[in-house]
Amino acid sequence: MRRSVPVAAVAAITSAGLLLAGCSGGKGSSEGSGEANAATKGVVNASDAKGGTVTYAMSDAPESFDPGNTYYAFIYNFSRLYARPLTTFKPGPGAKGNELTPDLAESMGKPSDGGKTWTYKIRKGVKYDDGSTVTSQDVKYAVERSNFARDTLSLGPNYFQQFLKDNDGGYKGPYKDKSKAGLKSIETPDDQTVVFHLKKPFAEFDYLVSAPQTAPVPQAKDKGADYTKSVLSTGSYKFESYQEGKKLTLVRNPQWSAKTDPLRKQLPEKIVLNLKVAQSTIDKDLQSGNTLVDLAGRGVDGQTQAQLLTDSKEKGNTDNTLGQRLVYTALNTKVKPFDNIECRKAVEYAIDKKAVQTSLGGPIRGDLASTVLPTDIDGYQKYDLYPQKYDGDKLDLTEAKKHWAKCGAGKTTTTILARNDRQDEVDAATSVIDSLKKIGVTAKIQSYPTSKYFSDYAGVPKFNKKNNVGMIMMQWGSDFPTGYGYLQQILNGKAISQSGNANLSELDDPEINKLLDTAIANTDKAAREKAYAEIDKKTMEQAALVPLTYFKVLMYRSPKATNLVSTSAFSGQYDYLNIGVKK
Repeated sequence: MRRSVPVAAVAAITSAGLLLAGCSGGKGSSEGSGEANAATKGVVNASDAKGGTVTYAMSDAPESFDPGNTYYAFIYNFSRLYARPLTTFKPGPGAKGNELTPDLAESMGKPSDGGKTWTYKIRKGVKYDDGSTVTSQDVKYAVERSNFARDTLSLGPNYFQQFLKDNDGGYKGPYKDKSKAGLKSIETPDDQTVVFHLKKPFAEFDYLVSAPQTAPVPQAKDKGADYTKSVLSTGSYKFESYQEGKKLTLVRNPQWSAKTDPLRKQLPEKIVLNLKVAQSTIDKDLQSGNTLVDLAGRGVDGQTQAQLLTDSKEKGNTDNTLGQRLVYTALNTKVKPFDNIECRKAVEYAIDKKAVQTSLGGPIRGDLASTVLPTDIDGYQKYDLYPQKYDGDKLDLTEAKKHWAKCGAGKTTTTILARNDRQDEVDAATSVIDSLKKIGVTAKIQSYPTSKYFSDYAGVPKFNKKNNVGMIMMQWGSDFPTGYGYLQQILNGKAISQSGNANLSELDDPEINKLLDTAIANTDKAAREKAYAEIDKKTMEQAALVPLTYFKVLMYRSPKATNLVSTSAFSGQYDYLNIGVKK
């Protein structure tokens, strides 16, 4: 899933306070690990015990560990162990995890000029793992490198590039800026203060700076694309070693101080992430305790799921939750025949969503979807422009064939992309292919690894055109838990880039673009949510994507892990900030 990413709302109780409440058995705590969905209601195995090693595993490898060059929710989540953005989310269960709190910043942003200027003060005394002091200039540089050096760092969102005031003034990014002056729209009047000047009001800017793109990077230590191999830490852990595609080891950052960080607790002695481990192996290791967390947070595989759900004891160690995500098929509006809206409408009716749901693992893996916005995002409204009718288990294709005849494509071939390390996604693509055969569309799968999916293939318009990519399998979660945080990067034409692109439909509709732009400037939350619902419907009228399921994840909760809490802020994953080892 793209961020993914892996983010959400407002307040100021520290996670330390939340975890201590759990330790004392207070409200919201959930001791032990024998209750299904316990981590969606409170903190499971809350503990302040120090020591030991927390082991993570992942079936592939992340596209990058560079906080400024990533767009997956699990790296947004994981990177907070070594990189501190200006704001972040508190480790709360379910929707409580959508609560924003200051992180590197002393407080939430101070808006002025009608919401076009936002000022933050960073905490005094924060140091990098090499002992040097973090400054506001490092935050400015981090935003410049992550948003204005897209030829080198192309994988993150480009919100700042779109909204900073002087981004049209010819600034080519820090690697090409010979003056070294940087952006005029980000001011650093002193070493503690950073001021962002925007083209127009941005009512949800505190959410935007929760992205790891605001985690400071000292210009003298930046290595461009190679920075991912040895990120300078501001968090509670630092890089000890990194074997690309194999293993990352983090150890305690000796320069970290609880006095400047009320969120982190620095519990385990070491954190190990094993990469490219088969999902079935990860599932077994979670059950044995050899692995404590599946980093990607996508849940167990189909075989493990069947075993867990038929064993009442093991089922008690699972969490099944919505995660502000949608599973869908993007229809490429720039590639024939799907540049024709009638062809796209035919596909809306033709894809058997119940069959796709079954291929993904059944209702426990997601409810049938008909909208772009998931049901757990503010602004969601229930409707269905392309209702599917069934005769028993057989989908009625009358409307599909009617629209396909109108589009005049006849028998046609196309390519559908999926991630080859995600068997459920390949299975869903296979189900889509079976559906489309019935209206005369022959599709073939091209599958690629998660680590390269968006940088080299699905997010690259030139590749899609050259390879006749008409459909792309996608799972999308909100950048932050509002309609704008969910819709902007996948629908706004201004968000289309030549690599790392999340607008896979390449939709560039002026009306949708305008609605997005005006909504985010509106300080009235109810008015924004009304606009997000309108954008949703207009997108479905364009048939730019086919909603398949409102994703649900079934995660196995390792009994040996402490401080487990499933949070909406990071797409239903466990919050990684303070996981420890049970003694």
